[in-house]
Amino acid sequence: MRSRLRAAAVRLRGALSRLGGATADALDRAGVIDRGRLRETLDLAWPRIVTGFAIMSKNTVDLAVVGVALGAPSVAGLAFAFAYWQLAKFVSIGLAGGTVSLVSQNYGGGESDRAALVVKASLLVAVALVAPLIVAFVAFAEPLIALVGGEGTALRAGSVYLAVTAPALAFEFFNMIASRTYAGVGDTVTPMVLRAGGALLNVVLTVWLVLGVGLGVLGAGLGTAASIVAVGLALSWGMTGRSYFGRGASPVPIGRGGPWIDGELVRQLLRVSAPLIGRRVAEGVAVFPLLWIASLFGDATVAALEVGRRVRGLLGSFSWGFSIAASTLVGQRLGAGEESLATEYGRDVIRLSALVYVVASAVVLLAAGPIAGVFVDDPAAVAATATFVVVAAVSAIPLGVDGSVTGSLRGAGDTRWPFLASMVGLYVVALPAALVGLATPLGVGGLYVAVIAEKLVPAGINLRRFRSNRWQAVSRQYRPEGADAPDDASAK
Repeated sequence: MRSRLRAAAVRLRGALSRLGGATADALDRAGVIDRGRLRETLDLAWPRIVTGFAIMSKNTVDLAVVGVALGAPSVAGLAFAFAYWQLAKFVSIGLAGGTVSLVSQNYGGGESDRAALVVKASLLVAVALVAPLIVAFVAFAEPLIALVGGEGTALRAGSVYLAVTAPALAFEFFNMIASRTYAGVGDTVTPMVLRAGGALLNVVLTVWLVLGVGLGVLGAGLGTAASIVAVGLALSWGMTGRSYFGRGASPVPIGRGGPWIDGELVRQLLRVSAPLIGRRVAEGVAVFPLLWIASLFGDATVAALEVGRRVRGLLGSFSWGFSIAASTLVGQRLGAGEESLATEYGRDVIRLSALVYVVASAVVLLAAGPIAGVFVDDPAAVAATATFVVVAAVSAIPLGVDGSVTGSLRGAGDTRWPFLASMVGLYVVALPAALVGLATPLGVGGLYVAVIAEKLVPAGINLRRFRSNRWQAVSRQYRPEGADAPDDASAK
């Protein structure tokens, strides 16, 4: 029996290998991505895709379990709380984006000690940023939820969830920086394993505490907070240079010994991170008026909008992988002074991402109704939610393209342009479209336009920036010594 199972496993691996090889050849012939660069991209991307799915699933699981147990009004309350949580998390993503840019360039240029100093500087900045957010969310949870439009059950649910999960933000900031540090040195497997483990822990704890123990929204918050803390403790082991059973030790470890502050590195980190943080915060702030507008149409619309955003967030997991692959590969090539090769890597990752998102979004479009039924059960609510799921799937395609383009620009340290592009998409196009829906018969349709426009507009602007190659010149001010001059091909 065992010999037959081993033989079957060998045949399966062989079949999968042949299928993978045929797919790689087809993508190469079609001009999507070079076969060799496909392997490098996927080696970096797939663990980050799993990691992104694990991270984004936390709030999605909470939403589904609370929806099953308590109904649409409580789902709306979680939507209001998620807006504040996401705002804080976006700050950490922006800071981590600056971290991976500098870590990848310094590590790619052979400056491991300097890369470790970047991580230390990032952690110090993180403490300064997250502390006041935690205090505000715990002390003023109820008025903050009411400010967005929460009332009755939604107000109570949102206040409890926000206050309970806020302290875990300190660990989430560390988790984000640690994950991006590993990605910057080419290791996306270690954070994937730990993040995925945290996601599974969150599912178990949330289902048990909400459905088993009967703690409702409190149980959902406790399960999420506990899983985030557990991941942070696990990541701290490898980030201090210790291995997990012989692997996973960070090659740029942090510790109490050695210097912690390098003034020039801190300034570089802030210069690179500030536009990323600004962009992310602006994206987070834009959610509040959208939720307020949705609340005027009722809790069911708020719940539907949030489910659509969560579905798009799960689809965004692909962008987590392709974006970090673009940042790392482009950054490392630039750190070695290979500008033309960096451009080729960026183009290939962008094309691959676009193809993957077209396929993934098509699958979600076909399953919009059943997906909506996971979160709500009232027929009217299911119909409204299914429509938002369709809109979210459509908007995920430009989201995926923009993620890879932004990742390439971030690898060069060119973070200001994506920030400006995001502002145009959100505040010049998306929010005005949603407001038009309030004043015209367009109604909820204004929210549909806003959800698509907030991703479509910046994708177009950033693509134009990438094609200009001006980001290569920006990268030269951040490279370690010896990598300042462009290679011959890009200089022509």
